[in-house]
Amino acid sequence: MKKKKSKNKMGEIDYGIFYAVILLLAVGIVMVYSASSYYAMFKNNDSMFYLKRQLIFAPLGIGTMCFMMSYDYHKIKKYTFALMIATIPLLLAVYLFAPINGAQRWIQLGPFSFQPSELTKYTVVLFLAMSLEVKGEGIKDFIKGIIPYLGIAGLYAALVLAQKSLSIASVIMIVTFIMLFSAGGRIKHLFGYVAPTMVAAALFFTFSSDYRRARMLNFINPWQDPAGDGYQLIQSFYALGAGGLTGLGLGQSRQKTLYMPEPHNDFIFSIIGEELGLIGCVLIIALFVFFVWRGIMVAMKAKDVYGSLLAVGITSVIAVQSLINIAVVTGSMPVTGVPLPFISYGGSALVINMAAMGILLNISRQTEGKSEF
Repeated sequence: MKKKKSKNKMGEIDYGIFYAVILLLAVGIVMVYSASSYYAMFKNNDSMFYLKRQLIFAPLGIGTMCFMMSYDYHKIKKYTFALMIATIPLLLAVYLFAPINGAQRWIQLGPFSFQPSELTKYTVVLFLAMSLEVKGEGIKDFIKGIIPYLGIAGLYAALVLAQKSLSIASVIMIVTFIMLFSAGGRIKHLFGYVAPTMVAAALFFTFSSDYRRARMLNFINPWQDPAGDGYQLIQSFYALGAGGLTGLGLGQSRQKTLYMPEPHNDFIFSIIGEELGLIGCVLIIALFVFFVWRGIMVAMKAKDVYGSLLAVGITSVIAVQSLINIAVVTGSMPVTGVPLPFISYGGSALVINMAAMGILLNISRQTEGKSEF
């Protein structure tokens, strides 16, 4: 009886997470327009082309977040296996469509496109949270506890990797590692066996492909091929360097004028640095750090193991993806295609991320004790 009462009673959401997400989304809309206006005018003869599309998905994403915020996250369990099964044909369906920029990662739906790998990240999180709750102390067994989960996550990561998306595949495996650690996996298993194996696998896949190997070598010294593989990173350096402390001013970027390829996508952070300077970049990073902190607090206060692991997984997806994106843009790791959550242009990714935020906020409504801002 007590459990039923607790389940139906919901408190207030974590407003820290809510405001951080809304602020990041607002910055994203402004910067998508600023970064894409010149490119859109040249390519589509409409400087507001990408802004209009983002303004369609932003309200849809907010609406999805609000719905999931009011939807008891425990009910998602009954849809998890169906989602896992449906995700596989979606990942295979991308091969029925023409490649974009040399990669087959999208399902074309008229004027819009859908990237199944964005859904895959959260599908794996939902499965791990549900299954690890049942596994309990069994997670301390390496063969029966750790290996099966690595195998399942590895299957989805492999399907994503086949689409030439090492970055998203890496996000899936890193988040899986974090969730296994949070669920109580032994340190000697995770850091003694799993972590070295994952690093070795990442290096193998990086150097097993010519274009990935070229990216790695150009990351070390992008000026050895300034007109080829090193071009985008060099333009990012120029943008960040030109911005200085306070930036050139909103809309005043020079690198977005057809120097930076598709500046509204993965390298939008460099345009933020050019227009808003170091101060703008630090504020964006601070918002992500604040979001991660609040997400961890929600996980710690969740009323059950499922909610705690789900919060850890959702928070980790955003944390890992934003960390990789910013590291790539600043030249701290090889160039790879990972969008900056809530800020980079992309409709399906935005809606899926906002749905995940709704789940996280619903967990925050059902915590043990009042969550303080």
